[in-house]
Amino acid sequence: MKFTVALAEWLETHWVAPAHSGWVLAGLAACFFGAATNTMAGWLYVLSGTILAVLGLAAILPLRSLRHLNIRRLPMTPISAGDILTVELEIENTSKAAKTLLQLQDLLPYVLFQPMGTAVEVIPPKSVYRWVYYVTAKRRGVYRWHEVQLRTGTPLGLFWSRRTQEVPAKAIVYPQVLPLANCPLVDSLGQDERIEFQSDRRYQAATEGVTRALRPYRYGDPTRLIHWRISARFDEFVVRELEVITGGQEIVIALDSAAQWEEDNFESAVIAAASLYFYASRCQLAVTLWTAGTGLVRGNRVVLETLAAVEAQAKAREIQRPTLPLIWLTQNASTLDSLPVSSRWVFFPASSEDSDRGSPLSNFSGLVINPEQPLQPQLQKPLRSL
Repeated sequence: MKFTVALAEWLETHWVAPAHSGWVLAGLAACFFGAATNTMAGWLYVLSGTILAVLGLAAILPLRSLRHLNIRRLPMTPISAGDILTVELEIENTSKAAKTLLQLQDLLPYVLFQPMGTAVEVIPPKSVYRWVYYVTAKRRGVYRWHEVQLRTGTPLGLFWSRRTQEVPAKAIVYPQVLPLANCPLVDSLGQDERIEFQSDRRYQAATEGVTRALRPYRYGDPTRLIHWRISARFDEFVVRELEVITGGQEIVIALDSAAQWEEDNFESAVIAAASLYFYASRCQLAVTLWTAGTGLVRGNRVVLETLAAVEAQAKAREIQRPTLPLIWLTQNASTLDSLPVSSRWVFFPASSEDSDRGSPLSNFSGLVINPEQPLQPQLQKPLRSL
C-alpha cells in the first residue's frame, strides 16, 4: 500500500498519475483489445484504439496546462498575535492559451496554520489571477515557507499532474502588547531616573566645584561662567568648562533569553517585555530592550521584530548584562540578587505553588507572576520587596 502511494506521488510530481477513472478506462481498453484479438471484430479494435487515444490526450494536456505559469507573492504586513494575516499571491499566465481547472496549494508551516488551497476555473491568456486568503496567527514568531503547488487534471480528470514552485514567504507576527493603564514597576524606576537626571542638571547649573577646564571667553558665553579671579590674574576674561555628568537616564527591559524556560512562561515574559517597553515609551522614558542574542536594541519596529523572533535558551552574543538599571524578566531566581543598582525584576515561577511562596530572595523590588492569572492586572500591581 505504501509503495503504491509513493509511486503515485512520484508519477504525479514528475510526470502524470492516473486517476481512478483513468485506470478504469485503461482496463476497458485492454478488455476491448483482448476481445478484438479473439473475435477479429474491427469495431472492437476501433473502440479500444479510440479509448487509448483519449487516454494519451488526457495524459499530455495536464503537463501543458502547468507550463507558462509564474507565481509571485506580495509582501505581508506584520501583525500582532491573535490578528488576521493577509496572504496574497499572483498567478500570471504568460501563454497565448487560457489555463483552466487548476488547484493551488500554499504550503504554510504547520506551526502557523494548515496548508491553504483554492480552485481556479480559468486564467485568461496574458492575464494575472490574484489569490487572497486569510490566516489567524495565534502565536508570535517569524514564519518562513517557500513552496506553492499547482495541480490539474484538465480537461478530463483522467490523469493528474502536480508541480511545485519556489515562492519564498516571510510573515512576522509580533507579540501581543497589553494596554497598561499604569505600571508601578516602570513608574518607580522612572521616578528614580528623573531624580538622578535632575541632579545632573543641578551640577551643570552650578558655578563652583565642577570645573573641568578653563578657556578664553568667547562671544555668547554666559557671564556666570567667568572665573573672575583667574581673569584678573591674566588680564582677560576666562570662563569655566563644566563637567557634564550623565546619570542613569535610560531604562533597559532585559529578557533572560539565554536561560531555560517553560514554554508558557517564556511566551508570557515576551508579552510582558513588549508591554513594559511600550508603556515606558508612552511615559517618554528613554527605554531599550536587551536579549542575550541581540544585545541592546531600540525603536518600536526593531523591538517588536526582536521579540517576535526571540527564543528561549538562545545563544548569548553578549555575556555581560548592561550596567544600567534593568527591569529583569527571568525564571531563574538566583539571578535576582546580582542586578545593577535601582533595578527591578519580574519573576515567572514554574508553577502557581511557587508564586504563592512569596518573593524570591533579592535586594530589589519586583513582581512575582502567577501563571494561572491574567498577565495584565499583575503588571499593574504594586511591587513586592523584602
